[in-house]
Amino acid sequence: MPYFLRLLLLLFYLILLVESRNPRRRSWSGQLEMPRLSHLYKKTHDITKLQKGKTEQLLRVDEHDFTMRPAFGGPAIPVGVDVQVESLDSISEVDMDFTMTLYLRHYWKDERLSFPSTTNKSMTFDGRLVKKIWVPDVFFVHSKRSFTHDTTTDNIMLRVFPDGHVLYSMRITVTAMCNMDFSHFPLDSQTCSLELESYAYTDEDLMLYWKNGDESLKTDEKISLSQFLIHKFHTTSRLAFYSSTGWYNRLYINFTLRRHIFFFLLQTYFPATLMVMLSWVSFWIDHRAVPARVSLGSTTVLTMSTIITGVNASMPRVSYIKAVDIYLWVSFVFVFLSVLEYAAVNYLTTVQERKERKLRDKMNIGGKVLEQSKVQGARSLSLSSPCVPCTCGMLHSRTIMLDGNYSESEANSLAGYTRSHIVTDEEKQEKIVVHLALSDESNTSRKKGLKGHMGLRIIQNTHVIDKYSRLIFPIFYIFFNLIYWSVFC
Repeated sequence: MPYFLRLLLLLFYLILLVESRNPRRRSWSGQLEMPRLSHLYKKTHDITKLQKGKTEQLLRVDEHDFTMRPAFGGPAIPVGVDVQVESLDSISEVDMDFTMTLYLRHYWKDERLSFPSTTNKSMTFDGRLVKKIWVPDVFFVHSKRSFTHDTTTDNIMLRVFPDGHVLYSMRITVTAMCNMDFSHFPLDSQTCSLELESYAYTDEDLMLYWKNGDESLKTDEKISLSQFLIHKFHTTSRLAFYSSTGWYNRLYINFTLRRHIFFFLLQTYFPATLMVMLSWVSFWIDHRAVPARVSLGSTTVLTMSTIITGVNASMPRVSYIKAVDIYLWVSFVFVFLSVLEYAAVNYLTTVQERKERKLRDKMNIGGKVLEQSKVQGARSLSLSSPCVPCTCGMLHSRTIMLDGNYSESEANSLAGYTRSHIVTDEEKQEKIVVHLALSDESNTSRKKGLKGHMGLRIIQNTHVIDKYSRLIFPIFYIFFNLIYWSVFC
């Protein structure tokens, strides 16, 4: 009996085992059992660990000392370089530098990284393997700031070929110095260069060269700058010597930039020219309108000063004269001369009026003397014979009527006029009565009048200075512009 029970228990266990390996649909509370997952959801075999081990085994990274260059102790290892310029980000005249983003690629052969391959396919790695092998120590000469992009990961790529050839590429943004000459600013062209060189290895250990000559430098056709036109890119190479370490191979990326002039025409040259022309308006304003001409001259001078200050604020403080300085300062001189021209006109007018006032005062005194002489002559005429001629109490003298527009020399030449021409101030205010005494002093005054005739005419006609200025100022400014643009353009 116990043997029979054991046999039944064994059969029941076998039935349960078979049922557990062949599940079927079962319903609980009116719901169907979830179907079995398809083969797509099956857990695949993870080969990353095996692949990592195969990679280390293929490249044999741990079997060599990669702190030393390939073929150490032998000839210099050639390292080819090519560059693809992605963008020119900015050009700074104040700091005299430029910022460039580029793809820098190195090519060399390291037999320690060779591996067998039936398909001759290369293997590509990211920046983590770079820390375990030897790479060229290229740096940028005269660079101020530089960094390797790391979004979303380090922009570094390493590609190893079965024969040991290596391609090492990275994306870099560098800010480097550029020696600029602003003597022709803003009509200038600037040539800048980005220099690459090995930091530790001399030309006996590492030979840098452009991999494909001039074709080693590629640029994006969409590269553009707001103030410059990119003229051309080209490559050069030469040896650089350091007295303490020796000779090094140096590679140059040269590019020429020509400045756009239209911006400066609108912001600098046109306003300066308009201010000069505006200062000429004062030549057509009456010289007696002192507030109008003074305010116009002051406004143009202050505006030119503001333009000069604004241009120099955006430029480095160089010790030589720039082309824009020549134009602005010559324009400033023209504006300032127009102010001085009115100062001269106003001064000469004041001198003329002062002289006329003194002469009028003298003539008023002479008129009073003449009236007294007429009274005394009338009294003496009544007491004497009617046939006696009257000299009006003035010995050896004659009187004439003279318009204020005549000069002193012309007045002296009219000494023979009779008294019938004498008029009073009440009859005509514009007339001036002149008393001419025929004495020894008359000859001296006549000589002085002949010498100062031309000077008095200019003083009396101050508007002549404005008339000449209307022609002289524009002619000289146009002549200056012709010379300036023919020299600097």
